[in-house]
Amino acid sequence: MQMLCQGFNRDSLHGLLKRGGWMVARRWVLGLFGIWLGMVFGLGLAQAQEVTPTENLLSQVTQWVRVNQRLTDKQFSMAPLDSRLQVMGCQQKLVIDQPFANKETLRVRCLVEPGWQLYMKVLRAAGAPALVAETAQAPPPQTRTVVVARQPLRRGTVLTQEMLEEVESISKGADIQSLSSIKDAQNSELVRDVPAATPLKTSDLRAALVVKQGQLVLLTVSQGKGFSISARVQAMQDGKMGDQIRLKNLESGRILTGIVTGPNAASGL
Repeated sequence: MQMLCQGFNRDSLHGLLKRGGWMVARRWVLGLFGIWLGMVFGLGLAQAQEVTPTENLLSQVTQWVRVNQRLTDKQFSMAPLDSRLQVMGCQQKLVIDQPFANKETLRVRCLVEPGWQLYMKVLRAAGAPALVAETAQAPPPQTRTVVVARQPLRRGTVLTQEMLEEVESISKGADIQSLSSIKDAQNSELVRDVPAATPLKTSDLRAALVVKQGQLVLLTVSQGKGFSISARVQAMQDGKMGDQIRLKNLESGRILTGIVTGPNAASGL
C-alpha cells in the first residue's frame, strides 16, 4: 500500500487530468481505496476467525463423545466450564478418556509441557441412550489341585495310586476338605461309594487295614549304616498304617513287634 501511495503524486494526477479528465482520476483514486479497504477487511477477518483455546477444547471433546459414546449432537451437551477456569492452549491433540465408572465424567489432558488437565461432564438429553460403563475384563479364575476317582469306587475299597488322579479345579467351587495329593489317599479305605471324576474329601476316607491277622508280613529291620535285614513273619493282629502290631517268626516261634509301613509290610523296632 505504501508503494502504491508513493507512486501516486501530484505530477501523476496532473497527467491523468490532461489525458482523461476528472473521471479517469476519480476511477484511479477509487481503485486505490478499494485495495486499501480489502487489505484492512482481510486482516480483521483473519483475526476474527482465530480459534480460542476454549473453542478448541469444546470442539475436540464434542467430537470425542460423538465417536466414542456414539451420541448425536441432539443427544448430549457439555456442562458449562467454571467461569473462573482459564483454558490454556495445547500444541498437540488433547488426550481424552473416562477415568471413572459412571462414564459421564471426561478427563481432558494436554501432554505438552507445561501440561494440564481438567474434567468435563457429559449431559444427556431425554431419550438419549444410557452411558454404559465398560465391562472390566475378569481375571482368570484361581484353581487348585484336587484328587478324583478314575472310575466308580465302592465303599470299603482300599485306595491305590492307580485308582486316582490329580486334576485342576476352580478354587471357588472346591470343598476345603478336598484332597490335594494322591499320597493323602493311599492306604485309605472309602466309607461311601464314589462316582468317577468325583473329588475325594477327607470325610470320605478312613485308615484301611493294610495288615490282617494271619497274613505273612515282610518285616524289615535296620542294622545301621544303610544295612538292613528282611524276613517273612506272620501278623498276630490287624494293623493300619503306623500301627504297632505283634508279629511271629514262624521258624523260631519268637514274637516280634513292628510298625505297619504299608500293605503287608512292617519295620522292626
